Amino acid sequence: MRSDEAGALGALAAEGVGGAADRAQELHRAIAGRVFGALGEGARPIRVAHDQLAGAIYTGVRVVGGAGSRAAGAAIAATRPDDAPALVDHPRAAFAVGALNGILGDRLHAGASALALPMTVRAQGRDVPLSPLSLAEAFPYAGPRVVVLLHGLCETDASWALGTKQETGPPLPTYAERLADDLGLSPVVLRYNTGRHISDNGADLDDLLDALVRAWPVEVRELVLLGHSMGGLVIRSACHRAHGSGRDWRARLTHVVMLGTPHLGAPLEQRVNQATRLMRRVPEALPVAAVLDARSVGIRDLRFGAITERDWDGHEPDHVHDPVEDVPLLEGVRHCTISATLAARHDGPAGRLLGDLLVYHSSATGAGRRRKIAFTVEDTVHLGGLSHFALLNHPRVYAQVEEWLRATGA
Repeated sequence: MRSDEAGALGALAAEGVGGAADRAQELHRAIAGRVFGALGEGARPIRVAHDQLAGAIYTGVRVVGGAGSRAAGAAIAATRPDDAPALVDHPRAAFAVGALNGILGDRLHAGASALALPMTVRAQGRDVPLSPLSLAEAFPYAGPRVVVLLHGLCETDASWALGTKQETGPPLPTYAERLADDLGLSPVVLRYNTGRHISDNGADLDDLLDALVRAWPVEVRELVLLGHSMGGLVIRSACHRAHGSGRDWRARLTHVVMLGTPHLGAPLEQRVNQATRLMRRVPEALPVAAVLDARSVGIRDLRFGAITERDWDGHEPDHVHDPVEDVPLLEGVRHCTISATLAARHDGPAGRLLGDLLVYHSSATGAGRRRKIAFTVEDTVHLGGLSHFALLNHPRVYAQVEEWLRATGA
């Protein structure tokens, strides 16, 4: 853990203590309001004394708890050498930091927190600068055909290895490893802050791909983009931004492959939005609503699959009507999408009710009642019996991706 990361953790813990005290005080106040309201005006003096005492206690918790958390963070930071390994590069800690960025990433980014993840190329568990020398060292076998992999919400670059460990024997290969071995593609895995607006990450991806293609050790002839869940939306956002820009990577793009991407929105975010609006009507439920309202703008973008700035700019954070206007798919690029459902069939009761647990078939395939995305029939595949996260590493998924890429020589 670096010293700046320790300090950031202390600040985050202090914020958490303050938030917990706020929520507890709101609940206390709501319950007290009902009790004293039932007792009538005769209880007013008692209520005034009660409120003053309770307020002093909660203020003390905030001050003492916040100061203690910051002091603990500062004390740990003082013990860390300047060249200490980064917390975000530790395999186990990286998953926690990825989840933290998904939930609070917009606030971490706005506060320039050391825990906020920038969009970076990753290799051997480390960030790779986008310079010719750094890329040549990190990718000694770089070829002219490149596949870039982008993870989903609350995930990291390590998420592609989900399910690869076996009780006996070596780990199973990841998609990146198999695409390199089977098709000769050079895999480039990215990591980014999934709590930021999808359109902001799309802009960063556009810039990163431009720099990557320019600095790649050999000339890039073909480029494939592969995204899981939110990663597919970020890819579509970057493609929209690059449309007509004349950037080198756009001219080399041949395939976009999306796995369980909520093109028309994610039902869980829609339900949370509905629930918080109802909770605000009940004083005792306000603390819970406040906790849910703290979710990042990246999560909120998943409500309707917002991939451009105009999809959210000027709209209330909790809008209930779909403001998204679908942007056209890039011409000359093959767009492939895989949907999954826990049930064998997507059109049966279980398939329609559960989807893959996080995304419905209609959303993953862009086949809604009002909104439709022009994926072709041959490039839209459903795989039954799989969950959302199984799409990160599963032989049936890989077989389909390989078939698409092999068919056109990508």
